[in-house]
Amino acid sequence: MARDIIDDRLIGALHVRALSHHGFAHDPVAERVAFQVGTLDALIDGRFDGDATIGELLAHGDLGLGTVQHLGGELVVLDGHAFVIDADGRVHEVAASTRTPFAVVCRFAARERLDLEEPMSLAQLQRELDGLAPHAAVIAVRVDGAFAALRLRSVREQAPPYPPLAEVTAHQTEWDLPRATGTLLGFRFPDDVAGLEAPGYHLHFLSSDRQHGGHVLDGTLVGGTATVDGDDQLHVELPPGAELGTPGLTDRARIRLVEGGPGDVTAGERRSDEQRS
Repeated sequence: MARDIIDDRLIGALHVRALSHHGFAHDPVAERVAFQVGTLDALIDGRFDGDATIGELLAHGDLGLGTVQHLGGELVVLDGHAFVIDADGRVHEVAASTRTPFAVVCRFAARERLDLEEPMSLAQLQRELDGLAPHAAVIAVRVDGAFAALRLRSVREQAPPYPPLAEVTAHQTEWDLPRATGTLLGFRFPDDVAGLEAPGYHLHFLSSDRQHGGHVLDGTLVGGTATVDGDDQLHVELPPGAELGTPGLTDRARIRLVEGGPGDVTAGERRSDEQRS
């Protein structure tokens, strides 16, 4: 598979291997490895076409997140199934043949577990998760429980010629979910890989009834169980013309602009799911 390895390097404490599409498709599934399609920098630049399929992604992991072809919504991978939440907040299961320009998954094995019985903000929850795996290069997280005051977002599918991601997220749809039971999931990446990935936490939500979900901007955990899995390798599929570049150089403000997070305010469209929850 040597000809399929485009780049192989150590970035901080994380071993990163960039692969061709063929190399990624035949890459052996392994524990303590996160598998990624595309890079955040490419997505920020408006590269919304991918060459890897959701089926190929699911062959490498059963928990993860990202987006789908043409930036057609927020992707959630949970228990080996892929769902996309569109800009109207509707949840659809994704066909295996659907392509993705950016997604990351792992074969999730809960290595640490914590029961959380007191309400806490998203920022407080992230600190609790930090404490479960303080030294892992990458952690995958899953929090099952009851949530309140969730602020979620998604984006509308784009058509070529594609605009930059910042232009799309400036018009993203945001909505509030006053209460929900479900799963909060995602990853925490180190600052060293900014641009390859979003540093810090990147979290999506899917309700237990598969009726609500999206990219999480803010919220409160009412109570639930947190589990984490630590990874020390990241294998990345690079579409033709894409490069690994120099992770860590991307402007963090540029990343925050498109990723959002607790306390961030955007000019996106807003609606409420209060009547539908």
